[in-house]
Amino acid sequence: MGLYFANEIDDLVVDSLAGFERAHADSVAWDEANGFVRALTPSPARRVGLVSGGGSGHEPLHIGYVGAGMLDAACPGRVFASPHNRQIFAASLAVARENGVLHLVKNYTGDKINFGIAAERLAREGVDCARVLIDDDAASDSAEVVNGRRGTGATVLVEKILGAAADTGMGLKDLAALGVDVVGRCRSMAVASAAHTAPATGLPAFDLPAGGLEYGVGIHGERARRTLRERPLRDLAADMVGTLADPLGLVSGTSVIVLVNGLGGITRMELYAVLHEVTKVLDGRGAAVERTLVGDFVTALDMRGFSLTLLVADADTLAYYDAPAHTPAWPATAPVV
Repeated sequence: MGLYFANEIDDLVVDSLAGFERAHADSVAWDEANGFVRALTPSPARRVGLVSGGGSGHEPLHIGYVGAGMLDAACPGRVFASPHNRQIFAASLAVARENGVLHLVKNYTGDKINFGIAAERLAREGVDCARVLIDDDAASDSAEVVNGRRGTGATVLVEKILGAAADTGMGLKDLAALGVDVVGRCRSMAVASAAHTAPATGLPAFDLPAGGLEYGVGIHGERARRTLRERPLRDLAADMVGTLADPLGLVSGTSVIVLVNGLGGITRMELYAVLHEVTKVLDGRGAAVERTLVGDFVTALDMRGFSLTLLVADADTLAYYDAPAHTPAWPATAPVV
């Protein structure tokens, strides 16, 4: 069965979720019958439940961000496949509060369809529901891409910031508006020097020429429109920051949060080197790097690559980012003083 350690490849997702629940029994519960992971100790101050989800294979997204300060529930689908609307409906009913439930949805066709059907079912039950569509991927920002920009690395930042805002007691309408605003201030770009391994075959999902680099690869292995030759990291970092700077209106004095995210098959040593080069470029542009986040947060199985996400941050964004959270995957950090 190739490189994956499993009993049967079709059982891997469910077995993984059972192990996830066992490992993090202090903070989450896995409802296997209904197909969602739920926070055990969400904030009692919330008036809105937060639900997200998507295909497995991107761990720790989304299940790793279920818990106090972030998501109330997450619905995992099969590998790179949307969760079913019945999972989303059941999770939403379980965590909806007095002001309803907010769905945080990456911009992929299956996710939009299934979250949409679940929202219609919730409306019939009298549960208010709104959606924030996450579409941060600069590589798919083209008239040639019918569905528009994909949802990628910014997802974890959106989940963190909206989780903190929900903990203040913010209502559904205002929370959704904040989500739209935050998404509009995020852009991401991903690169890869090797594809992920397809679970069904044990083979690379696509081939790259020796020394090739996919510039703008998707988190499901979508091929980029550009294949570059290998280049020094300083040059690659400059290219990536340049790609993100214009749509964000990044000028001297702009405050940013920087996420350097591993796609599953890259070392932490390399990721820190990426951050070093990216922050040098941003410093040179006069941007103010307010916070940095480095590690594997939104992966693509074992793809050898990384994504860079920039979020233009105001004072409220930074306060929400710094707010405490207790989830399996969000890093525990000391308060900023």
